[in-house]
Amino acid sequence: MKSQWWHTVVILTLVGVLMLPVGSFAETNDAQERRVDERDISDIVDRMTLEEKVGQLFVIHVYGKTPTDPDYEDTNLRNNRGAKNFKEAIEKYHIGGVIYFNWTDNIGTPLDAAQVNALSNGIQEIAMDQRVPVPLFIATDQEGGIVARVTEPATVFPGNMALGATRSTEYAQQTAEIMGTELKSLGINMNFAPTVDVNVNPANPVIGVRSFSEDPELVSDLGVAQVLGYQSQGVMATAKHFPGHGDTDVDSHYGLPIIEHDLETLHEVDLKPFKAAIDHGIDAIMTAHIVVPALDDSGLPATLSKPILTDLLRDELGFDGLIVTDSLGMSGANVVPPERVPVEALKAGADVLLNPPDVDLAYHAVLDAVQSGEISTERLDQSVYRILAAKVKRGLFDNPYADPEAVDSIGSEEHLQVAEDMTDKSITLVKNDYDLLPLDGEWTWLVTGPSSGKPTTLSNLLSDKGLETESYETSASPTAAEIDTAVSLAENADAVVVTTYTANANTAQQQLVQALLQTDKPVIVAAMRNPYDVAVFPEVDGYVTTYGDRDISVRALARVFTGEVNPEGQLPVTVPEQYDFGHGIGYEDISLSAERIKAYVGQLEDGGEIDQPAVRALQVHLTAVNRYEDRQLKDKVVKHLEGFKLLLDRQHESGAIGEKGHHILKLKTDSLIKKWE
Repeated sequence: MKSQWWHTVVILTLVGVLMLPVGSFAETNDAQERRVDERDISDIVDRMTLEEKVGQLFVIHVYGKTPTDPDYEDTNLRNNRGAKNFKEAIEKYHIGGVIYFNWTDNIGTPLDAAQVNALSNGIQEIAMDQRVPVPLFIATDQEGGIVARVTEPATVFPGNMALGATRSTEYAQQTAEIMGTELKSLGINMNFAPTVDVNVNPANPVIGVRSFSEDPELVSDLGVAQVLGYQSQGVMATAKHFPGHGDTDVDSHYGLPIIEHDLETLHEVDLKPFKAAIDHGIDAIMTAHIVVPALDDSGLPATLSKPILTDLLRDELGFDGLIVTDSLGMSGANVVPPERVPVEALKAGADVLLNPPDVDLAYHAVLDAVQSGEISTERLDQSVYRILAAKVKRGLFDNPYADPEAVDSIGSEEHLQVAEDMTDKSITLVKNDYDLLPLDGEWTWLVTGPSSGKPTTLSNLLSDKGLETESYETSASPTAAEIDTAVSLAENADAVVVTTYTANANTAQQQLVQALLQTDKPVIVAAMRNPYDVAVFPEVDGYVTTYGDRDISVRALARVFTGEVNPEGQLPVTVPEQYDFGHGIGYEDISLSAERIKAYVGQLEDGGEIDQPAVRALQVHLTAVNRYEDRQLKDKVVKHLEGFKLLLDRQHESGAIGEKGHHILKLKTDSLIKKWE
């Protein structure tokens, strides 16, 4: 890399070009933010050709691990990148930025930090070697949780809804600061996060746990905290998906959702977090490919809607930062011919045209529209100015490069500890009949569920903590044969843990849980993504939700299951007709006793598991045991508990106690005997 780039800002490099020393764009009080000098930016815009200006609008993906990776040349050409590699794309299209993905091999799994850092610095050097040197946006989607391109050994977080369960703006800002620091060390200067959609629809297939909550105030507070966290580290934050993707049952990657909210609901719910982000200096806002008739009755998605992007976002809400489209390859954007999508987005008010499926087609479509006068040069210059201003503001003209030694901070012990602590605080215990949690170390446990729910990982963690477990993974949608196998294994266990993954929308997973309930063994469900799963099997004995299946969430779940951590999370959403927003319970500080078993008898009676006459007989016997417990008469306690087990057997044989009630009470009695022996 050319060392002068570390010390000098090159604005123009031809004859008569202006050379500006570092610091020409004066710093504000925030060390991560530079004051924008309109004259300097206008001077750059004036010196750019039309082709260079159009190129600045585009942020594209390119396959490869290096700027000129020879292994991906054919792949790039076959996939309509318009070039063989990053270098050729920069030189040919004068692009404004790139977006990194795992599937393009820009970021590996696991992360190779040195490789990503070198890729970023390499493509920035190419950009700064052009006729008009303009640093690149290097972007990715690092929301945390289920959407994270940078993973281990970097710091991994459980995601937005887990943050919502903690209710902590401090954690929200800390997580963004840590992700921002680690992204910046990789040369990634723009993050398409946070997601500030208000998830009010349990059937939402695309947002769900990517949202902080169904409550617009909580979403606003946590969203602002993350905006401040990212931007304090010099990484551009992008609030998405405007004007709000939280109430849809269609995924805009594959269809065109329609939001039917009226204007009052839009302003009180969907738009509130975006307005809060604007008020706190958000750098960019990403559009949604959704139709909102109350805002624009043309049938066009927001990405292509001038009433939504210009009249509402620019004029009414007062946003003067970057408007970034969601990926232009998504089905929700393609309601007009492919060559018209980027043109209509620009006309609607967008500045950055993200990820066109055919780079050459999109680039020349916009170029032709400007040359024909359909798009004025004044309109084009407005967006180019905003793009350059954002790059100046975040210090990219001062130094677009990432120090190779900065990657040493990635996954530091301090960062990892923050992630573990906040994840522990997020785990939400929703239901705990018969005090099945924490898990009894004297019982045998089957841990089963779809592979996406990580049952084997959880089982291994529990086994390492001393529990006797057996694991069995099914496919994402368990087959009849897999369900039969799980039931057979459950017959040989004392109790069952089922890990589910969006079971509220997966009939086969629901059938697995129902089949396990029919075994009359205690069943605890751990929902490893959406918290709504319990809505389809409310009769389970225990229910915990983690809001994500990352290993960090599974580890926290294991700590909660074994009682190392007392669950503190509160539902950030409502489970319709079952659990209210804010619901969450912890472990009561009550040890197992005869008096406690009497309470279980009452619960089982309420559930129809024990006839009333049997209830009285059992409670009388347990009252006697309780008296011996009070006097610490160990031998008598054990003797009478053995007698209680015989009573249970007789009542079960007579039909007065159901199979499940009999099983639970015997397990609890055995545990109490073990305690006294």
